[in-house]
Amino acid sequence: QILLNKRSVRERAPPLLTDLYQFTMAYAYWRAGRHQEPAVFELFFRDNPFSGGFSVFAGLTDCLLFLRNFHFTDEDVEYLRSVLPSNTDPDFFTFLKGLDCSAVSISAVAEGTVVFARVPLLEVSGPLAVVQLLETSLLCLVNYASLVCTNAARFRIAAGPRRRLLEMGLRRAQGPDGGLTASRYTYIGGFDLTSNALAGRLFGIPVAGTMAHSYVTSFSSLEEVWPQTLVPSEGDDPIDFLSLVKGWLGRVCQLLGARPQQVREGELAALLSYAIAYPNNFLPVIDSYNVSCSGVLCFCAVGLALCELQYQPLGVRLDSGDLCKQSVEVRCVFRECSKHFSVPKFESLLIVGTNSVSEQSLVELNKRDNEIDVVGVGTHLVTCTSQPSLGCVYKLWVLAVLNCASTFSLYPRLAAFMVLRRAAERTSPFSHPQMDLICLSEEPAPKVGVPLNYYPLGLNKAVQSVTPSQVTSLRLDVFSHGEITLPLSTAPESRVHAQTSLQAMYPHHKKLQEPENYTVAISERIHLLVSNIRKGNSKGSHFLLSN
Repeated sequence: QILLNKRSVRERAPPLLTDLYQFTMAYAYWRAGRHQEPAVFELFFRDNPFSGGFSVFAGLTDCLLFLRNFHFTDEDVEYLRSVLPSNTDPDFFTFLKGLDCSAVSISAVAEGTVVFARVPLLEVSGPLAVVQLLETSLLCLVNYASLVCTNAARFRIAAGPRRRLLEMGLRRAQGPDGGLTASRYTYIGGFDLTSNALAGRLFGIPVAGTMAHSYVTSFSSLEEVWPQTLVPSEGDDPIDFLSLVKGWLGRVCQLLGARPQQVREGELAALLSYAIAYPNNFLPVIDSYNVSCSGVLCFCAVGLALCELQYQPLGVRLDSGDLCKQSVEVRCVFRECSKHFSVPKFESLLIVGTNSVSEQSLVELNKRDNEIDVVGVGTHLVTCTSQPSLGCVYKLWVLAVLNCASTFSLYPRLAAFMVLRRAAERTSPFSHPQMDLICLSEEPAPKVGVPLNYYPLGLNKAVQSVTPSQVTSLRLDVFSHGEITLPLSTAPESRVHAQTSLQAMYPHHKKLQEPENYTVAISERIHLLVSNIRKGNSKGSHFLLSN
């Protein structure tokens, strides 16, 4: 699958998609002759979103495509000439025309990895002016992607492993690009399907959809059904499908003790017409009027008629009222019809529940008796209503400054390691991550079986020690000399990695309410370095440290 071609990437995130102050700073650096100074920025967030215990990193693919295609067109430069102060040196615009990311290097956590507050997600190194110009765009590409991916992962946890999840938030999303971003990253976060056709085409996400209430209410009479015939699945001669359905309606009503007069003729006509159009994909909405008095009766009549012609209906969608109660009632009807009419597959038809589903309503759904197989989620998923922003930041970690004839000798390029321990009981086949350790790149990686000293972040604790049973580096070199250095992950590939990463975490770190804190720590050398800087012993280096 081709994720996005160069043209569409440029339209989504061209280099002008940034704040004006990035250009004013770049000009000031250039004017002072500092634009080529080596600099390193770290992109991270300070707190896990939704009062949770974890996040899922997303947006890396978009970042890499943006970096690979980063350059200013003549039109871009002329626009900047018109908005920057008139005394801006013309040579600066010549500098911008030749600017690209060929001198930029990026290391990052793999897309779909479970991450935690204050662990650097991206490390961006290169000439000061260009890596400064990247700030806003990279934040834009990571912030929402990671937020909505994390939100989806929480919905997945709330729903449990049995139920399938359908993302259907395009109409509520923050514009077309927000809708595409939501579809891609909610799929990576754990959703199974999307209603977004363009996202399906671009990202290889399975798509699903049925009908809206407007389709049902557009019918008022059986006379509007055309054609009224349907060819059996294994036959050539058309059957009078309208008459067949009328016969089944009488039998269903007799079985259930209902009166055919209760049925809304327009609803029956709508379901009839839809079944003739999609006999192999019949899954209508059945609550446009009344589920028990009309909707489920119409569906069973049409569905059983399809079964007689050797087609298999898929199920129904419920979109209003008490979804749990209605789903139980509908399943009972399906079972009665299945048993009485000897149609085995009818009792296991899908029941899809939609209607302003939130994380909390999913939690409540699991506490009640229900028969919902698929949950469709829109507004609360894509708008992240409980927290609209992740709050990623892009901070200058180190700026190497010429000092007499030498550069700063200790270059603290952060490298994150996840320290893993095996479960204490041998009955567990899994190793669960215990801690993320941030250390200097020149430090040797922690070794299995060797005690390791560390300082937990955010806690005023003395040095602590752990003996790891497994150590994995989270950092990958992903961009160098203007080229992406690793194969881009497709949405399905990132989804597999995300779900594997989530499954590896201890349940108490994934709790939706009051999770236990996961340990993020720094090495002894970083602790010493920071302590010296705070005491004023930085010796010829310039740092901007952030909590």
